[in-house]
Amino acid sequence: MNIILFGPPGAGKGTQAKKLVEFYNIPQISTGDILRANLREGTKLGLAAREYMDKGELVPDEVLIGIIKNRLKEDDCENGFMLDGYPRTVPQADALAGILEEIEKPIDIVLNFEVPDEALVSRIGGRLMCKCGASYHKTFNPPKEEGICDACGAEVYQRADDTEEAVKNRLDVYKNQTQPLIDYYEKMDLLKTLDGTKDIEVVFEDIKAILAEFA
Repeated sequence: MNIILFGPPGAGKGTQAKKLVEFYNIPQISTGDILRANLREGTKLGLAAREYMDKGELVPDEVLIGIIKNRLKEDDCENGFMLDGYPRTVPQADALAGILEEIEKPIDIVLNFEVPDEALVSRIGGRLMCKCGASYHKTFNPPKEEGICDACGAEVYQRADDTEEAVKNRLDVYKNQTQPLIDYYEKMDLLKTLDGTKDIEVVFEDIKAILAEFA
């Protein structure tokens, strides 16, 4: 089964994607990860992308779609894949549809994770990080000693893009960017919306119920 994942920051999409990878043994494909791999390996498309990135410009759709096309042809995508972070615009969705038709791997389902803004602000706005990689939450998982990492004793901190104001801005950008795509896939009768406020395991059971007809 071939899946697209949508969800605002903090909706739990990443957590569910990991569970889907383990349960269905299909790869989660992030455009950022693919791009970094092509840059690292010095592929023709990676070098083309680097030219734009070195100038501080966005990588054009035609370069990005070429990289995605090559990734979807790899052996681990034979039984399906999950696209995470792509498409981001309707023109990208049109381009994706074209290459998927060409390689005969059409999208089966689009999973859309929904969580109210206030809950997302609470989830993300309370996150705390440590340089050692440990993570905490002011409300749900605070360190034993306030401001100090349990694992290494260093001072924990909040990422600049996790402040309440930054989170609200990220959510506005996400909505403006994604709503046309939600409408796009809804018209194609591919969209399934999930309640991301439920417990992680309950959401996963909901996903499995939706995917049962494809598995």
